[in-house]
Amino acid sequence: MFKNFKAAEVHAFADLVQYQEGQVVSKTFAQDKHHSLTLFAFEKGEEISTHASGGDALVIALDGVGEVTIDGKKFTLGAGESILMPSNVPHAVYAPERFKMFLVVSF
Repeated sequence: MFKNFKAAEVHAFADLVQYQEGQVVSKTFAQDKHHSLTLFAFEKGEEISTHASGGDALVIALDGVGEVTIDGKKFTLGAGESILMPSNVPHAVYAPERFKMFLVVSF
């Protein structure tokens, strides 16, 4: 079920995905009809544009600062903070500076 993650090893979780200039980099660890687990690294100024998801999406900020917009309202997250983006509600993520997050979606 899990991929891109070595078992029985200790990991510096945020280091499992690297920043790349001009890009949003993602690494998916698991995905099926019930859930999706993905680690993201946003270079400064990069974004995932407004969209809606069929599942509740939990953002856990790991590094830097990110802006999450949910139904037109902006929230700023720093490392260690989290926010839930409810299913079927428009949302977006923008990185005013480099930003890493773990996204857990439950369908």
